[in-house]
Amino acid sequence: MAQARVGQLAGDAYLHWDQLRHRTPPPGLDLATWWLGIKLARQANAQPLPLLDKGGGAFLFGTPEPVQIHLHHIDQDAAGTLRSETEGPTPAHRDEYLLRSLVEESITSSQLEGASTTRRVAEAMLRERRKPRDHDERMIYNNFLAMRAIQDFRGENITPSRILDLHRRVTEGMLEDPADAGRLRTTDDIRVFNEENGILLHQPPQASELEERLERLCAFANAPETSRPFVHPVLRAILLHFMIGYDHPFVDGNGRTARALFYWSMLRSGYWLSEFISISNVLKKAPAQYGLAYLHTETDGSDTTYFLLHQLETIRAAIDALRNHLHRKAQERRTVDRLLAPATELGDTLNHRQRDLLAHALKHPEAVYTIAGHKGLHATVYQTARTDLLSLANAGLLVQGRRGRGFVFTVPEDLSARIQAYPG
Repeated sequence: MAQARVGQLAGDAYLHWDQLRHRTPPPGLDLATWWLGIKLARQANAQPLPLLDKGGGAFLFGTPEPVQIHLHHIDQDAAGTLRSETEGPTPAHRDEYLLRSLVEESITSSQLEGASTTRRVAEAMLRERRKPRDHDERMIYNNFLAMRAIQDFRGENITPSRILDLHRRVTEGMLEDPADAGRLRTTDDIRVFNEENGILLHQPPQASELEERLERLCAFANAPETSRPFVHPVLRAILLHFMIGYDHPFVDGNGRTARALFYWSMLRSGYWLSEFISISNVLKKAPAQYGLAYLHTETDGSDTTYFLLHQLETIRAAIDALRNHLHRKAQERRTVDRLLAPATELGDTLNHRQRDLLAHALKHPEAVYTIAGHKGLHATVYQTARTDLLSLANAGLLVQGRRGRGFVFTVPEDLSARIQAYPG
């Protein structure tokens, strides 16, 4: 019987041995022979990276068909035009969508590393620019500041000092030794364990190697596209993420620093849509798969293709989540527009910021709005934000009150009826 042709994939998937051994091999092959054929096919197509594993060997990567398909779609959506039946992040709403993504990434990236503050409380803190009250809020607040900082140097090269500064931002005021914020770890007692069974998953490189490894990582991050081997910009961003997690150069905050560095690399390469997506929101839903992608790479000849595929799927899921969000926001605005239709006088006086607030208020009747929060959400000046909210209060569509020395605005129970009855 003729043996089946063996390539890099099992069916259409790039499987690790732990997954493949549960599959039925093609006719004429046993599992061991099937795996050997797959490994030989992968080795023939693998390319070495200028990034080293703990043993000093080069990490490898491949571009099997699933990788190419994912890159094709991400190139279209994240660097081109978002293909959607609804609007994209238009100039009028750009700042709102940008803040939403920063808030979402700051919260979920912190939750991945143990923060337990509820989303509602954390979002209110960031939108209102309130100072954090506890350790978990501080983690989220710090992550938000770090994500904001990326906007300032997105077009510039990354340096070890910049990575250390990113780490300082995400960990400031949170570490047992404050001096550890923004510096490489100095000990080799870092271990990564499986939380469920206590099995050791990873022991990072020694502290004495970290400075040189960080220099090597920055050279890779800044390399021109003429360097060889050519690494697609999206894959390069993912590999930066991978290496910070693998090297674990800090006593804490490695994951948050790694994901921030991923965003810097995507933006630097022109993937503008990455500003508006949250990969941590996707990763949080299946954290075990995130860890498994690291483990498969380390236990199969330093083949980063496993991690690349996991993250490519994550990016595409985050883009789909943004597309769904845009669709929901468009529906919310249409609802407000329908309610405003009979109230011509009111509809003619509302700007897009006020319409967005009413759409949010109809969906979140428990919401509390502040001038500082409205100002930050729409990146406008204080006086404009104050006028927006006071005008809505004067029209009876918000209830004005005080919290300490500042104004707060709450949602009336009958907001929908008030809009329809205006100026009744």
